Amino acid sequence: MTRYEALFGTVKPVIGMVHLGALPGAPLHDADRGLDGLVASARADLAALQEAGFDAVLFGNENDRPYELDVDSASTATMAFVIGQLRSEITVPFGVNVLWDPMATVALAASTGAAFCREIFTGTYASDMGFWSPDAGKAMRYRDRLGRSDLVMLYNVSAEFADSLDRRPLQDRARSAVFSSIPDAVLVSGTITGEAAELRDLEAVKVVLPHTPVMANTGVRHDTVADVLRIADGCVVGSALKFDGDTWKAVDPVRARDFMRRARSVT
Repeated sequence: MTRYEALFGTVKPVIGMVHLGALPGAPLHDADRGLDGLVASARADLAALQEAGFDAVLFGNENDRPYELDVDSASTATMAFVIGQLRSEITVPFGVNVLWDPMATVALAASTGAAFCREIFTGTYASDMGFWSPDAGKAMRYRDRLGRSDLVMLYNVSAEFADSLDRRPLQDRARSAVFSSIPDAVLVSGTITGEAAELRDLEAVKVVLPHTPVMANTGVRHDTVADVLRIADGCVVGSALKFDGDTWKAVDPVRARDFMRRARSVT
């Protein structure tokens, strides 16, 4: 059994997103609602996902637009505070992602006791945030220095909001990342949040990585989840679960339950 399977308790886990509201310092932060508002919104989304039967949840700061490559420490600290307020209510494995900063993501995982993390750890990109060149070696060593060698690492190998400057095909970059950086799973994404990864990309990556879990990371919908899970070893889903399918709205309990009903018909 792989660490991935041991953590999620299934070979095809479905991970639901808890999109935190914009954090202090971010342009979209709602100062009137403050920290209490961030906690209340996250609590409602967490409850809806757990009640719907998701295998795990992932806390992320998608609302912190425009995104940063070197995240303000206040953002990471606030995410830790929110998760800490909810810690006793979390009944499934949880992960974290501080966009788009691998070191902050690892630090947040260590400080909250997260079981897994997701991030862009490898590659070189031209992006909306400028030149983007993460350092997997540095992040993995930081993880171990923090005493979290058990942290399950989900590597997103097709960055959103960016284009790879490495002109090798996606499947070659994914295979190389597994060889050189030892992720627990590889994630394939669409162009931006909420847009689907191409099924042909998922297939191409899975063919060259038969022994490494490959997940769909963005844009999985109610009408596509069955097709996605016939190829992928799990998925991360956010936008499709929200009221009206709107990324920036709260999780709709009805949509969340319907999504898991469809996912379970495959898994």
